[in-house]
Amino acid sequence: MKAEILTIGDEVLRGEIVDSNKALLAQRLLSLDIECHYQSSIRDDRQDMEEAFSRAVERSDVLLVSGGLGPTRDDITTEVMSETFGRPLFLDEGSLEAIRAFFQNVGREMSDTNRKQAFFPEGADILTNPVGTAPGFALEQSGCLIFCLPGVPRELSLMMDEQVLPRLGAVLGGTRVRARILRTFGIGESSLENELSDLARQGGAEIAFRTTFPDNLLRIIARGRSTDEADAQITELAGVVRERLGDLVYAEEDESMAATVVRLFSEQSARIAVAESCTGGLIAQNLTSVPGASGCFVGGVVAYANSAKESLLGVPESMLAEFGAVSEPVARTMAESVRQRFGADVGVATTGISGPDGGTADKPVGLVHLAMSWGPGPASTSAGLHSDHFVFPLDRLRHRVLTAQVALDWMRRWALGLELVGPSLLRKLGGSSAPPFPGAPKA
Repeated sequence: MKAEILTIGDEVLRGEIVDSNKALLAQRLLSLDIECHYQSSIRDDRQDMEEAFSRAVERSDVLLVSGGLGPTRDDITTEVMSETFGRPLFLDEGSLEAIRAFFQNVGREMSDTNRKQAFFPEGADILTNPVGTAPGFALEQSGCLIFCLPGVPRELSLMMDEQVLPRLGAVLGGTRVRARILRTFGIGESSLENELSDLARQGGAEIAFRTTFPDNLLRIIARGRSTDEADAQITELAGVVRERLGDLVYAEEDESMAATVVRLFSEQSARIAVAESCTGGLIAQNLTSVPGASGCFVGGVVAYANSAKESLLGVPESMLAEFGAVSEPVARTMAESVRQRFGADVGVATTGISGPDGGTADKPVGLVHLAMSWGPGPASTSAGLHSDHFVFPLDRLRHRVLTAQVALDWMRRWALGLELVGPSLLRKLGGSSAPPFPGAPKA
């Protein structure tokens, strides 16, 4: 079947909002093995909408329309659909009562303008909206199945799953498509594809690659006569991929590296503290964006200036003078100090040159020193101190993002008892986990 997606709204065309609905709808269609052939965005304009509806019905088997079902004057999807296909509007009393009940439940009085949301083209099958005031509707026109849905992503997603997919599934029968995301970090996309080239297709399952910096995602897709059959194929191929890639795979689906760290540390009742210079609090931000982070994240220090490193973390002035702020001795001292001062199990520190200026021949732009200090605890039997340095030739934003991700990956690896290594997607220059330098804090 050929599917088409239309998103409606002046705000979409003007770039005032990011149109995520196209991707959401296309992904849901793929679960039924329906390929999306056309995607368009159009203004809240009667002529544009009429032309788009007519063209879609001529060339597509399924049309999904998002937006224009609200109560305001520019919400005209239902009216234009009615006019385009000569289907008079009718008032559905059940929908009107549901809209009234929605407002009563939230303690508000329904406006007269909301009444228009209870009108539908003749022959339409009404799609209930359990979380909003705008019902959707479905109808068949010239052999094309049309589904009109609200533009609010939360409402759209729920109605797509509960209203649209079951109807399409009943019409289609046959193949079911399932997908699973494996998240990897530390290996470049081309190296990843080369590593898995012989697994690109295995039976009814296949692997697709996608980069979302600094991660690379593997999307395993499988088709089967049932969801159970497709899921079984995915599980089998995912197992082979995990065995091949080992600890480069850190999570599945939407679990970020920070969420993985919070989960692992919380399970072990281990605590984290961070000392950040070049990352400017980004590691702490990533951790605290995860619900439940309070179970493992104690706190952090953004010590940007040398004076802050001295006063807040006890970095000796003599050390800064001899080695400079961006150096292994300073990073190791920061990590050890923040762990001890916060009473954490693990302390991580970053100091580097994110650019675009500030580099020298010895310390180029992109240089970063990372250090991790840990005491005897849940994931280790003895204290330790590890450091490494890298040169990431990236712009300022991506340099900070990648540095923070490496630091989080070290936390993950520590919690799992794995070797603390850097990413191979951008090769490090040098690096060390050598014994402490003279005068370093005792681990």
